[in-house]
Amino acid sequence: MTPFNENFFHVAAIGVGATLLMDLWLLLLKALGIPTLDFAMLGRWIGHMADRKWAHDGIARAAPVRRESALGWAAHYATGIGFALLLVAVAGVEWLHAPTLAPALLFGVGSVILPLFVMQPAMGAGLASSRTRTPMLNRFKSVANHAVFGLGLYAAAMASSSCLPRA
Repeated sequence: MTPFNENFFHVAAIGVGATLLMDLWLLLLKALGIPTLDFAMLGRWIGHMADRKWAHDGIARAAPVRRESALGWAAHYATGIGFALLLVAVAGVEWLHAPTLAPALLFGVGSVILPLFVMQPAMGAGLASSRTRTPMLNRFKSVANHAVFGLGLYAAAMASSSCLPRA
């Protein structure tokens, strides 16, 4: 296996692991009665992009698209892998061998920019949830969710680093 392939495998595993931890967090919130994102709505939003429909007044009211749930979940995990790749591109491949919490946590929290300023407005929730009934709560939940993702980046990197050959 080439060094690129080996690193890509580990970075992808980190992205999947971090996303999985975030999903476990979302399951806990749901069990506590706290509403979370339905990834089918993410799939619906992405599915409408094929028709050049990028923004919606309310994604839940948009026409369903075929296999939107599967599309949403696949996009969710692909995004997690993409953010892990970006983290390693910024922090350096050395971070894979000796992960530290700060870059992972900062990167995780920083990744909230995508939902707050791109996805939520495009799905009809407004800029940073401004069109929702509880914008401040929704902003807090988004930041918390992405902080958990950041913790997941670190935890998955720690688990993965033991599998890497020493540099």
